[in-house]
Amino acid sequence: MAEDKIIEAKNVSKWYGTFRVLTDINLTVRKGERIVICGPSGSGKSTLIRCFNRLEAHQEGEIIVNGIRLHGKMRNVAEVRRNVGMVFQNFNLFPHMTVLMNCMVGPMWIRGVPEATARNTALRLLERVRIPEQANKYPAQLSGGQQQRVAIARSLCMEPAVMLFDEPTSSLDPEMVAEVLETMTGLARDGMTMVCVTHEMGFARAVADRVIFMDSGRIVEEGKPHDFFTNPQHERTKLFLSQILSH
Repeated sequence: MAEDKIIEAKNVSKWYGTFRVLTDINLTVRKGERIVICGPSGSGKSTLIRCFNRLEAHQEGEIIVNGIRLHGKMRNVAEVRRNVGMVFQNFNLFPHMTVLMNCMVGPMWIRGVPEATARNTALRLLERVRIPEQANKYPAQLSGGQQQRVAIARSLCMEPAVMLFDEPTSSLDPEMVAEVLETMTGLARDGMTMVCVTHEMGFARAVADRVIFMDSGRIVEEGKPHDFFTNPQHERTKLFLSQILSH
């Protein structure tokens, strides 16, 4: 049904100068779906999801996010970003604010939420990502894994329709990866709509409804995790999986 489409990308292409980074991308993400996008470095994965919240502008095709069409010099970028949570490789927390204030500031400034309501929501979501005891600390006092969980809680405080994750574990030490993936798995279990760029194939197997493989700015293959991992159809997908799963 059309009303359950959170993201629609139709024939989307993008250039950096003369370099074409995305070519004829077609993708629909429905409410409650968990999509994992994988592929080699430079394949366009991160650029694609950055187009979904207008951190990058596409030049051709159509992107509709939660009913809002992204185009040209948009005046409703803020409205789009209110509906789209984004978690980056680097945590992008405000270093001069406590964890609690990092989570409160967006709802208060952007949504006009009263301070007491923002505080209660932030405390509840810090509990949800299992770091309520860190509320009054500053980001520099936390481990990388804890900072990334704060970043997730901060995005959730905006009550987004969809969460985008751009390689959220790539800058973490190995022992911290599991705690972030566990948090993301909990969100998936709760029914959050998610689009995640990651090389964590175990997470993709366990959580994704669909896995999408990109190469050279194109979607090469997509399928349910079992089919994608056990019976990939394209040689480029087979090569990628053989390389990444052997490590």
